[in-house]
Amino acid sequence: MALKVVVIGGGSSYTPEIIEGLIKRHSSFPVTEIVLVDIEAGKEKLQIIGELSKRMIEKSGKSINLSWTLDRRKALQGADFVSTQIRVGGLEARAKDERIPLSHGFIGQETNGAGGIFKAFRTIPVLMELAADIHQICPDAWMINFTNPAGIITEALLKHSQHDKVIGVCNIPYNMRHSTAEILHVAPEEVDIQFVGMNHFVFGRRVFVSGIDRTQEVLEKLKQGLDYSPANIVNLGWSSTFIDALGLLPNPYHQYYYQTEEVLKKDIKAFEENGTRAEKVQELERSLFKLYTNPDLHDKPKELEERGGAFYSDVACSLMDSIYNNKKDIQTVNTRNNGAIPDLPNDAVIEVNSVITKNGPKPLVVGPLPSSIKGMVTHMKAFEEQVIQAGISGSYNDAYIAMLMNPLMQDEKGSKLVLDELLEAHKAFLPQFN
Repeated sequence: MALKVVVIGGGSSYTPEIIEGLIKRHSSFPVTEIVLVDIEAGKEKLQIIGELSKRMIEKSGKSINLSWTLDRRKALQGADFVSTQIRVGGLEARAKDERIPLSHGFIGQETNGAGGIFKAFRTIPVLMELAADIHQICPDAWMINFTNPAGIITEALLKHSQHDKVIGVCNIPYNMRHSTAEILHVAPEEVDIQFVGMNHFVFGRRVFVSGIDRTQEVLEKLKQGLDYSPANIVNLGWSSTFIDALGLLPNPYHQYYYQTEEVLKKDIKAFEENGTRAEKVQELERSLFKLYTNPDLHDKPKELEERGGAFYSDVACSLMDSIYNNKKDIQTVNTRNNGAIPDLPNDAVIEVNSVITKNGPKPLVVGPLPSSIKGMVTHMKAFEEQVIQAGISGSYNDAYIAMLMNPLMQDEKGSKLVLDELLEAHKAFLPQFN
């Protein structure tokens, strides 16, 4: 039986991880065809990734037909799963997302703050068009989105596109689970973390190891400087007061909101001395693609794990496997709330443990938000809704309010200044505002 996976953004440096994940799961997820898709600007990278992927498949001995193309609509014909990993405007756009806010004294992180807002603005129209194509050409296909900001993008698609088979994934819960397993000296498969919140604003409520609650032990380790940050975030550690009062496991992105001043100082210093994170990633990308062109390379190189989004693809492959096999296992995904967190609207997208079935994720009931995070989570969800509204409407006022609501901005004059500069800098990728 045919089983087709289409990778949108196939020229991404992360694609070898998807190929590795599909090869690894071939006995349970017997994909017969993989099509890598990109745009004209990514043609050269797509060719390099295509050739490497072909070598990886040949080495595996698996019977998988691989091709790559710039014709998205043709690629989508007969697709069962469509994964999305795009960056509208490329790393040059990311550099502007980081550089412009920092030049005015605001954090310029690419998925939080002003940078995250504009990444959403650039991405929403493109993925809305893709969702329309999927709905028309392969309406039964599942769209697995790990394009950031994953929660905002997934909610925009579920609310405003016709295609409702959309699930968002992130590597942060994966990182938290694996790092927690490492500090407890157990296998990751033994660790179960009860997650509550939203993408890049998710908390661990309880940690169980083989059914035994070890939450307090992990919180004590956090006070000692446990680091479960991805490669793109430098861990600053947490104070005992913060951990004791919160009573929850924060995720690495929380430092932007709870340690804002310290992060800003660190980012400005790094910006002045070495440039933005985007510029470092550009260097890493160049070295990765140099590796990828080696005809003797037949595996995903270890160096890929230096990218902040490492393991996104593995999470996506596990999700596709579980849907295909109706495994009914539990995975942490971005999906509609549907009452799991009663403090948030039913149609809001949350990041939560869900039972994965052939009909998609069924979120596990979390219950009311703990009082220590309720205010921040509800504010962040209102902010995300405002970003989506602006990304769809193209209204300047909607965009300004989104900027003003962002906890990393919240400055009347500064919000306008940064908004205006970013609108001008990204004009070519913001059709809804033009």
